[in-house]
Amino acid sequence: MATAATPLPLTSPPPTSATVRSLTAEGHHAAALRSLSSMAASPSLRPLDHFALPPAIKSAAALRDARAARAIHALALRRALLHRPSPVVSNALLTAYARCGDLDAALALFDDTPPPLRDAVSFNSLISALCLFRRWEHAVAALRAMLADGHPLTSFTLVSVLLACSNLSGGPRLGREAHAFALKNGLLHGQERFAFNALLSMYARLGLVDDAQRLFGGGGAAAPGRSDVVTWNSMISLLVQNGRFDEAVETLYDMVALGVRPDGVTFASALPACSRLEMLAVGQEMHAYVIKDGELVTNSFVASALVDMYATHEQVGKARQVFDMVPDSGRQLGMWNAMICGYAQAGMDEEALRLFARMEAEAGFVPCETTMASVLPACARSDAFAGKEAVHGYVVKRGMADNRFVQNALMDMYARLGKMDVARGIFATIDLPDVVSWNTLITGCVVQGHVGDAFQLVREMQHHHQQGDAVDSVAGVVPNVITLMTLLPGCAILAAPARGKEIHGYAVRHALDTDVAVGSALVDMYAKCGCLPLSRAVFDRLPRRNTITWNVLIMAYGMHGLGDEAMALFDQMTASDEARPNEVSFIAALAACSHSGMVERGLELFHAMERDYGVEPTPDIHACVVDILGRAGRLEEAYAIISSMEPGEQQVSAWSTMLGACRLHRDVHLGEIAAERLFELEPEEASHYVLLCNIYSAAGMWEKSAEVRGRMRQRGVTKEPGCSWIELDGELHRFMAGESAHPESAAVHEHMDALWERMQRQGYTPDTSCVLHDIDDGEKAAILRYHSEKLAIAFGLLRAPAGATIRVAKNLRVCNDCHEAAKFISKMVGREIMLRDVRRFHHFRDGNCSCGDYW
Repeated sequence: MATAATPLPLTSPPPTSATVRSLTAEGHHAAALRSLSSMAASPSLRPLDHFALPPAIKSAAALRDARAARAIHALALRRALLHRPSPVVSNALLTAYARCGDLDAALALFDDTPPPLRDAVSFNSLISALCLFRRWEHAVAALRAMLADGHPLTSFTLVSVLLACSNLSGGPRLGREAHAFALKNGLLHGQERFAFNALLSMYARLGLVDDAQRLFGGGGAAAPGRSDVVTWNSMISLLVQNGRFDEAVETLYDMVALGVRPDGVTFASALPACSRLEMLAVGQEMHAYVIKDGELVTNSFVASALVDMYATHEQVGKARQVFDMVPDSGRQLGMWNAMICGYAQAGMDEEALRLFARMEAEAGFVPCETTMASVLPACARSDAFAGKEAVHGYVVKRGMADNRFVQNALMDMYARLGKMDVARGIFATIDLPDVVSWNTLITGCVVQGHVGDAFQLVREMQHHHQQGDAVDSVAGVVPNVITLMTLLPGCAILAAPARGKEIHGYAVRHALDTDVAVGSALVDMYAKCGCLPLSRAVFDRLPRRNTITWNVLIMAYGMHGLGDEAMALFDQMTASDEARPNEVSFIAALAACSHSGMVERGLELFHAMERDYGVEPTPDIHACVVDILGRAGRLEEAYAIISSMEPGEQQVSAWSTMLGACRLHRDVHLGEIAAERLFELEPEEASHYVLLCNIYSAAGMWEKSAEVRGRMRQRGVTKEPGCSWIELDGELHRFMAGESAHPESAAVHEHMDALWERMQRQGYTPDTSCVLHDIDDGEKAAILRYHSEKLAIAFGLLRAPAGATIRVAKNLRVCNDCHEAAKFISKMVGREIMLRDVRRFHHFRDGNCSCGDYW
């Protein structure tokens, strides 16, 4: 006979203290609070005791429910459980009030606790609460009171105290005292290493990296057999945060060698070091380790760091592969941000914007300020994105308009759009702008060519009038590495070495000149200002150089016509372990071969680049090869190179170079072919029409030249006017062809007339082929006499100190006639003249040019 089944109870059993503890432990905080409420409502069924209250208070804290905490507080008072039989309930309440944001209630509760009933946990809870609200000095005072009452310090006390020391003006002294106390009382030994890791973090926050390393090396964490991954992670993280990237990578290798298994935090901390050191190979080693570990490969934090590392090394495709390997459900917002930022930094703006749209529409993530800081520059640069200023409204709608990062990105966007007044308006709304905000506005001025305004802003930032807590301060903001890197290209654009030397001096005084980014910018600035010996001196003094540094100097030697020196430097780079050549390296080397007529060396390099260095030829590299062949008169071979390329926009640079070579060698047939291709690809670019006009004019084909000028007028295309400038006594002087706007224009024209007559007496004949109009030679000569570079040279001879080199820069290519005239003038007046045009440098001395007339 079957046994009857036991009937199910119609109601669940009443909750007990064990029920509340269990629900809290499992994270069911709302249910824990309901159970406590049920117990309080029916005291006859289950008497309420002090075991039920602490877990319920913990649940209230987890939910940030101050109302529930106050209700439990009242219940404890009614049942006389607040301090009896121990202060465990009041201690829990103190912590809960702090976590719910009510410090006053927490302090009042501590003050209301009779001193005899306070234990070490009471003081630990108080100190922790004060630290949570950044009341650092009060936390230290509470520690002293704890010691005065005779309570023992535990590792939990030390963790909070060390955090307070990290944020006090006397932190280093207090921190070392706390360290000594911990050693004396044995708080840094044993299996628990919370205090040890907190001590490492304190030294890191105080910038005392050497102290942290001594602690790490002497505390047993690095000894064989130790397996505390948190300690290793703390050490790697603090080294990275303090710029000790090499040591961070070495620490990771030591960690693995000692058998400590890295986790996601390890790689998320160490990978940024590879980015800063440009150690792609080491980053790839870390990636390989991650792939072998099934848990790490889908870790969103590790994947974000890998995406950032590959993007920093211009490996955006590999960054996207890492991104795609993580399932949609595993991608956190930080990972989306890293990939969007990688696309934006690589100039792949459409891809960045598409991924941003997908992040919102498909993944459902709400963009944060970090997202918008990457998206806004992409919006500004993208021609395909029309609603640029509408993004500002989107930012306001999302409530991000007051965020500093977003404000900086908005300033950058408006500056790129040429709306500096709007950018300045946003800047004016920033309360106490920091160095990043100043740098953003300074960069905008440089991008828009307002270099003088940029220097004025730097002066203002250092003496900016700020209002603090009822005290006026004029301490200003100190320029940093980014400030210098922003200004130096401005000096290079203007060919203004005097201003560049001021910046160099500032960098030396503030120990910034050894930074690889600043050093590379200084090398570039001096080279583009014509001071090649100074450029090389800075290069040689740098303690570490990256690929950019090498590329800048190789390019500089090429621009100055020193092809042998450029190629020697390229060979030195490839033989060293300091940097690997990239696409720009080959562009620089091939350009150097082109400027110096090193045709076979250039072709040899072109054929070896993919085979020996793994660098694929790009459209720009093909254009360099066309330039090498075109300058040498091997136009058919140059044409064959272009024909081998995929048709389309990527051929623009190569066809433009080909057209310039046809002008040089007066090849009308190939010039017409090149020009027609360019008119299809870039119909609004004036230089293509001008070069074809030059070809027709040199061949005496005036009707066809007039037809080209007619096409320009029909399309509304205008030629960019020639402009030359010279820096004297820290001031820039600009000259336009034939203009009279300069204050000393009359004297300059008079001096140019005198030079013109002297040149003609010594055999100079104007090259009238440079004038595109069908007019008589006398009128052509009159136009040539007052070209902008001639006026700038004449002004320099009038105003520069005796014997000083005349340094002139021009926005376009120097014309044949001005090149010839500069040779005559340099010999007549016995002065060196340096002329930089849009392509290269020309050094004129004793009637000769450094280019050897091969340009």
